[in-house]
Amino acid sequence: MTIERASSRGLGIALVSLHHRAEHLLASIPQSLPLLALRIGLAIPFFKSGLTKWDGFLTLSTGARFLFEQEFKLHIFGSQFSYPMPLTMAAAAGIAELALPVLLVLGLFTRYAALGLLAMTAVIHLTIPDGWANFHLPWAAMALTLVVYGGGRIALDPLVKLRSE
Repeated sequence: MTIERASSRGLGIALVSLHHRAEHLLASIPQSLPLLALRIGLAIPFFKSGLTKWDGFLTLSTGARFLFEQEFKLHIFGSQFSYPMPLTMAAAAGIAELALPVLLVLGLFTRYAALGLLAMTAVIHLTIPDGWANFHLPWAAMALTLVVYGGGRIALDPLVKLRSE
């Protein structure tokens, strides 16, 4: 074996060893940290949107009223349909967009809060179909991950579970 082959073989072994150490280090990250990041990342855009729907306690903003009564349409099977009971839908969306993100950040009833935001994402997609790649797909992926895995250990869910047993 030549010196060049021996040094390239040594470099290959060193790279494989470095790869294994990096994999071990990355695998040691607690699952709760990315679940916390997902909870916060999903909560922020919904909470911000919820804030725009209110002009005070249970007083829908003029913008929310206009959007739900005039602008927003459900795009179903190539047709557009007005929202049924638009002010009720606006109020429900506004309440859900504030309450569900708070539950997510706290990690309280995480799976249910994420399921609610997944359902809202589906309705948002039917309303604004062009947003699927930039918004709806990432939101759905984050929500579905939280539905499946829950909020993790950095959440209130484990405490509630312990008390009920």
